[in-house]
Amino acid sequence: MRFFIDECISPALARALNSSGEHDAIHPRDRGRLRESDHAVFKFAIDEDRIIVTENADDFRKLAARVELHPGVVILPSVKRDDAERLLRRAIAHLIKLNPLRPQDALVNHVLIVSVTGAISIEPLP
Repeated sequence: MRFFIDECISPALARALNSSGEHDAIHPRDRGRLRESDHAVFKFAIDEDRIIVTENADDFRKLAARVELHPGVVILPSVKRDDAERLLRRAIAHLIKLNPLRPQDALVNHVLIVSVTGAISIEPLP
């Protein structure tokens, strides 16, 4: 799966996802994209067909609601780095259960919310 890890989350999360060879995750720090507007980040993610992983729920929900098609948004709670990785891996496992052959397709035009406890909900957006 292809991810854009928002700058509010540690770049170590992108490195951890990439280390398995199963995912392609980028962080703005590693691409010279720090301090870009959320609008620019969202456009970049759409152009590269990357699921956005963020803690910034309000702004990315608004952006996703304004487009006809987007690859999806994963909203994590604000937690420590190790907990963020654990919760994101839980979300990935959930997507694989929904669509084992192309798990990223389960998130197209949806937002997946992960709670601090690891509870997952998915909502269509727009």
